[in-house]
Amino acid sequence: MAVEKTSALNNPAELSFEIAMQELEQIVTALEKGSISLDDSVALYARGKILQDRCEKLLSDAESRIEKIALGENGEIKGVKPLDIE
Repeated sequence: MAVEKTSALNNPAELSFEIAMQELEQIVTALEKGSISLDDSVALYARGKILQDRCEKLLSDAESRIEKIALGENGEIKGVKPLDIE
């Protein structure tokens, strides 16, 4: 396989967003080259899907933690409140 995996990378649930994205980019590059076997392509695609799901979860979690500034009637900062995602 063209993508190197260390023992730390074997559990996607423990990966940071940046590491997961980096590995996902490596997988996309390897698949786009088309020089790997069908079996390896399928395995890389499956790993890529897992990494995509991890990145989407981390982004969703981050969005839920973002706060927006609440302004008072006079335009001054009154505090913060949770971001409405919808």
